[in-house]
Amino acid sequence: MAVVFRTALDEGICAFGPIIILVLLTFDHGPVREVRLNRPPVNALSHELIVALRQAVQNAPSDGIRALVLSGSAGRFSGGLDVPLLLTYDHTRMATLWRDFYALLQTLACSPIPIAAAITGHAPAGGTVLSIFCDWRVAADGDFKMGLNEVQVGLPLPPIIFAGLRRLVGAKQAERLAVAGLLISPKEALAAGLADELAPANDVIDRAVHWCQSLLALPKEAMTSTRRIARGDLTAYFEQDFEPEVQRVSAGWWSPETQSVLHAIAAKLGKRTAASSS
Repeated sequence: MAVVFRTALDEGICAFGPIIILVLLTFDHGPVREVRLNRPPVNALSHELIVALRQAVQNAPSDGIRALVLSGSAGRFSGGLDVPLLLTYDHTRMATLWRDFYALLQTLACSPIPIAAAITGHAPAGGTVLSIFCDWRVAADGDFKMGLNEVQVGLPLPPIIFAGLRRLVGAKQAERLAVAGLLISPKEALAAGLADELAPANDVIDRAVHWCQSLLALPKEAMTSTRRIARGDLTAYFEQDFEPEVQRVSAGWWSPETQSVLHAIAAKLGKRTAASSS
């Protein structure tokens, strides 16, 4: 049964005012909860979605949930940050967004219950970032792209994200993927270690649920304790005060080079939207 987790206002999508949308849907598979991004058309990350997702992950254990699956819509896991929307934010709101995004990554990394990412399709930039801080990544096999293309869109890759990438794929692969801002196919992601398993698009969520269930079938205390040890290096990243890093990342958003590239991207996306609606 689907359970609506949170409603939020989506901004700037209607000339007559804001439209209320459900940014997350949840589906409980016994003790495994699927949290599905639900922000059409590409599940781009707004401030509201970031905050709602963090709340959903935080609240799951108190609901009796023992594992989570983070999923997206068919063909679209997440398009990353909603650049056109975020370009309307002022300095204060962008700084708040970055703090909340770091807090979301911390919540994923430090979750007391396992989290599998069901990468249901395209997952550039922020879509891949979310998966990096989960326990396991099952990607749809097909004509999809994932990777950290921040450099290509004028954004230096934040250090905490590079650290998570390096932990996952190793130093050499992390340098190759991050410095060039590469977007790669699911098969290439599997070979690089950015994905742990491939599955047919229609089976991705089921495979993620099955992976969670396989962990939950193990002796609980032994699995939980060992998982805590195994992820200790990841959780340690967030034991430091990352406010100085957040301030640097936020300031970088406003650099002339970054703003120039981002405005060009927003204009290009606007033309695509206009063409598709005509």
